[in-house]
Amino acid sequence: MSGGARAGVADTTCFHCGEGLPASPSMRLLEGTQRRFCCDGCAAAAQWIEDADLEAYYRLRERPGTRIDEDDSALALWDREEVQAEHARAIDDGGREITLLTDGMRCAACAWLIDRALSREPGVTEVSANAVTGRIRIAWDPALTPLSRPLRRLQSLGYRPFLAAGAVQERARRRDRNRWLLRIGIAALGSMQAMMFAEALYLDTAQQMSLPMRDFLRWIAFLVSTPVVFYAGWPFIDGAARELRHRAPGMDTLIAGSTLLAWAGSVAETVRGGPQVWYDAAVMFVFLLLVARLLEQRVRATASAQVDALARARPAFASRETADGQREAVAVGALRAGDIVRVAPGEPVPADALLLDADASFAEALLTGEARPVPKQPGDAVFAGSLCGAQAARLRLVAVGTQTRLSQLAALIEQAQAHRPPLAQAADRIARWFVLALALATIAVYIAWRLHDPARAFEVALALLVVCCPCALSLAVPAALAASNGALAGLGVLPLRTDALARLARIDTVVFDKTGTLSLPGGQLRVESFGEMDDTEALRIAAALERDSAHPLAAAFHAALTVADATATGVIEHPGAGIEGVVDGRRWRIGRAGFAAAQADDGSIWLGDGDIASARFSFDESARTDAVPTLDALRRLGIASELASGDGDAAVMRFASAVGIASAQARMSPEEKLARVRDLQAQGRAVAMVGDGINDGPVLAGADVSFALGDGNALAARAADLVLAAPDLLRVPQAIVLARRTRAVIRQNLAWALAYNLLALPAAALGMVSPWQAALGMALSSLLVTANALRLARVPAP
Repeated sequence: MSGGARAGVADTTCFHCGEGLPASPSMRLLEGTQRRFCCDGCAAAAQWIEDADLEAYYRLRERPGTRIDEDDSALALWDREEVQAEHARAIDDGGREITLLTDGMRCAACAWLIDRALSREPGVTEVSANAVTGRIRIAWDPALTPLSRPLRRLQSLGYRPFLAAGAVQERARRRDRNRWLLRIGIAALGSMQAMMFAEALYLDTAQQMSLPMRDFLRWIAFLVSTPVVFYAGWPFIDGAARELRHRAPGMDTLIAGSTLLAWAGSVAETVRGGPQVWYDAAVMFVFLLLVARLLEQRVRATASAQVDALARARPAFASRETADGQREAVAVGALRAGDIVRVAPGEPVPADALLLDADASFAEALLTGEARPVPKQPGDAVFAGSLCGAQAARLRLVAVGTQTRLSQLAALIEQAQAHRPPLAQAADRIARWFVLALALATIAVYIAWRLHDPARAFEVALALLVVCCPCALSLAVPAALAASNGALAGLGVLPLRTDALARLARIDTVVFDKTGTLSLPGGQLRVESFGEMDDTEALRIAAALERDSAHPLAAAFHAALTVADATATGVIEHPGAGIEGVVDGRRWRIGRAGFAAAQADDGSIWLGDGDIASARFSFDESARTDAVPTLDALRRLGIASELASGDGDAAVMRFASAVGIASAQARMSPEEKLARVRDLQAQGRAVAMVGDGINDGPVLAGADVSFALGDGNALAARAADLVLAAPDLLRVPQAIVLARRTRAVIRQNLAWALAYNLLALPAAALGMVSPWQAALGMALSSLLVTANALRLARVPAP
């Protein structure tokens, strides 16, 4: 937000962070103007910025800063050796270097302010802030200052530090980025200089330039172009060598071959005084392709940004409760399952846990995409990376480290990025054959022009080789898939199969499980006992049997675990039927009437020994709030919906009617659900299955594409193709819309790549295109394909 834009809201919002003002705001006289602030922290930050002569920050920034967190007591923990050993590295002269993340850096002015503010701290030797990536690199001398000192200055300006994904990965990523930027810079300068000399040679149409001047310009162009070809273009040369070693010539082979051919031919013509050189085509080819590659990496970074966001969600430290009720600050790596931690308002949860003591709310947007805070009650699960709401929380840890849901999400995203889908592999194979065909065509054109006009043979062949380089073809699919994977991650939909998106675009029928997917148990659990069994005892036995079950209906019995202690042993779960186990020395069954008590099925849950009924349980079910909107959205997309449930006929038909599903099947085992999907597929339907990932393994694996949704257990549902990080059904039609958009963009990219080559090839073969024009056309084609793929990075509206 510019200074002028801020003036209109100065009376109602904080001058520093833009938040609303309290009844008695803090006041400071800055640059001769009385400014209002929401808190003393923002006022102190603004005062320090003016005292440090950095007030230009307020004129340059595009958006307000973040509210100042005045509690910096936890920053002392950054000075611990075990933390710095993992995330910092030693540099020359006894110094250290660390890369941090911050989510408050919103524009270039923020990076400017951070660079100058931290550089003034004693002992800080170097600072580099990047507003695009949100990363800050700090080099400091531990003998002169602890790390916490510059971090206190950083936090006092509104930029809270987080640990990055790891020092090794950060250094490798930074080195790679710096090399690419240096190569592009050298290629840009070399291209400009080479084009200047080439223009002078081109304009000598009357051949009036003296031979010494002509040769001088050519040798200068040689000196300028050589580092561009062999340093800036090294990624292509290295890639070509790798492709040739594996006997699989591809795009890099063609790029490197064209570049080296243009450069070598120009050197030969320079030495022998020939009529034409092509240094300008070689350097322009390298420069434009480097820009295209950088843009492609930007597309891939869209998905990588989700991993960085997950890294920000990992706190560096936690407040652990000791045996005597005191608190101690420990590194997150020292936490163990069973520890009790306290999380302050606004702090991230360090590990998966159960809420103790009082109600609280947690923001789970990063994990599930749910924008609103989720209310939790004592006993509810809380996940690592979620942010504590307005009330502090006391938690008992149940999973730490790599076992947390947060770590599993990061692993799944990285796994999705690491694999190349079959469609991308097919595009690579097509490009490989195209390279071979183009090489043969180039040789044929060269021979034809040698017979027709020998002076132009090399130039025409070079133009043909460059203009038809299949860069756009090779980028068409991977660029689109990389962008769509980033959008999927933003939705909270994680692909477990590399070709899931392609199959999802073809879906015309969605089959839903009922309990735990479209509906959730609601209302009061009703117990009806028989014979000598009383209601309390029946509930106690049922709760023991259901203790470890992840089925949604089991949650209705979990609350009854406080009735009395009871333990079930030898528990066996029979999918689609019920649970069997021993309680108090007697074998019990709970589930369908026929399975548990040899009774006629009535849709209720029965308790018995397999022959005699001891109790019957029933409760109401209600549709999820997003069930009907999801079904409506699918209907608008032209997709049919079906219901396949293991519950009784009456309950299933009543529920189907309530949500508007015309086709519903009841009392279906997992095998029968799979058979129904097979029937639909035999009719020519492309079927998606949406289930809770617990008892639906066979049908999830058998559908054309499948979604597993629910809690953290869904992450282990490897039978599914996609996992919904949050049980939000609207993600299903959103993912389908994204899949169809991806298919359309891929088709557009492939059509453009094909049309471009069909037009460019004959034009180049006929000598109508010069080498530098060929380089420009090929690069612009690649940029167009990549820019088109970037449209997929936008998350579809619900």
